[in-house]
Amino acid sequence: MSLLLKGGTVYTGEGFINADVLVDEGRIVSVSPSISQEGASVIELHDQLVVPGFVDVQVQLREPGFSYKETIYSGTSAAAAGGYTAVCAMPNLKPVPDSVEHLAVELEAIRKGAKIRVYPYGAITVGQKGEELADLAGMAPDVCGFSDDGRGVQGEAMMKAAMKKAKELDKLIVAHCEDESLITPGWAIHDGEFCRSLGLIGNAPESEWKQVERDIELVREMGCRYHVCHISTKESVELVRRAKAEGLPVTCETGPHYLVLTDMELENDGRFKMNPPIRTAADRDALIAGLLDGTVDCIATDHAPHSAEEKGKGLSGSMNGIVGIETAFPILYTCLVETGIVPLEVILKALCVNPREIFGLVGGKIAEGEVADIAVLDLHRLTTIDPTAFRSLGRATPFAGWGVTAAVAMTICGGEIVYADLRTQEDDT
Repeated sequence: MSLLLKGGTVYTGEGFINADVLVDEGRIVSVSPSISQEGASVIELHDQLVVPGFVDVQVQLREPGFSYKETIYSGTSAAAAGGYTAVCAMPNLKPVPDSVEHLAVELEAIRKGAKIRVYPYGAITVGQKGEELADLAGMAPDVCGFSDDGRGVQGEAMMKAAMKKAKELDKLIVAHCEDESLITPGWAIHDGEFCRSLGLIGNAPESEWKQVERDIELVREMGCRYHVCHISTKESVELVRRAKAEGLPVTCETGPHYLVLTDMELENDGRFKMNPPIRTAADRDALIAGLLDGTVDCIATDHAPHSAEEKGKGLSGSMNGIVGIETAFPILYTCLVETGIVPLEVILKALCVNPREIFGLVGGKIAEGEVADIAVLDLHRLTTIDPTAFRSLGRATPFAGWGVTAAVAMTICGGEIVYADLRTQEDDT
């Protein structure tokens, strides 16, 4: 049966219009101010916002290999609840997808368990160890790009070889930038005032931006499409800005937590520990400026679930990584849009449009003939972030207990409803 979203406000990519949206057989059939209800299942939206489903280009789904942290099913259920219709799954798995054989294990798990579209990465190096180039050519038809996420590729010659091959294959190199020679083992958070007040080992910002700088030099030589993961420093923003001004094929992302938090707001709790760490107010402000001027292309959550035990050892002993895919839009809207810091259109481009353009993914428009990957957003719903209600198996979030003013009301992927906020349905009856 056709699905009719009636009485909503539609984001067109250029602005907002009042229109109904008719979906049939997985595609958008019509976008018009008044569509006949005949033969359709009708959902009354009452001015809720209809946008392309979000895309998260950095998600840890943990299966195969670490299903006690997350599964394909739980992770994509969480993504659907967050308004996402597509995620790019990082390769820190067991086995690492560094060959056709190892990638096949992940692809089968995706086929069996995914509720939304999942695009896997292939590893850059065998076992993500940085010593031997993975089978990039063999994996290329089935991956969205290549990444050793969780570790920076330390050897310049290895990264150069990877870029050369990726260029031949017309695939992205997606880099976690971290120069291990510039970090002290056992670091806990950003090397700043709060870190020193706790007597902890700090992470210096140059450990990130120095490798961004190195890689951009290699891009200048190799011409490979290059995307920087989760940038957190003002220097990284400026390096990417200059690369873009030069016309280099360089893009980047940051996370919601880097856009709204600073290191002085942390607590000695594992739910505030991630890599890279949350940094200073100057870094946060530079990231926001980069988002506003187009330097920062995407907002990605780096959703990284761990067990309660792994996250329960404070800042010094907990594993790096937080969950964020269920809280991203409410946090961004409440902290950046409602406060007038960032226009809603900028947030939507970073969540819906730019990731698809950079990674060559389907969807991205609410228009006739487009695939029906849609999120419906309620911009007037007061809620409190409650990790116990997450669909993710992970619970560690710095935003626990925060009040937010927006929520995802519904997510549709390929024309099928994959998430619906029952509170919204109850209110509408």
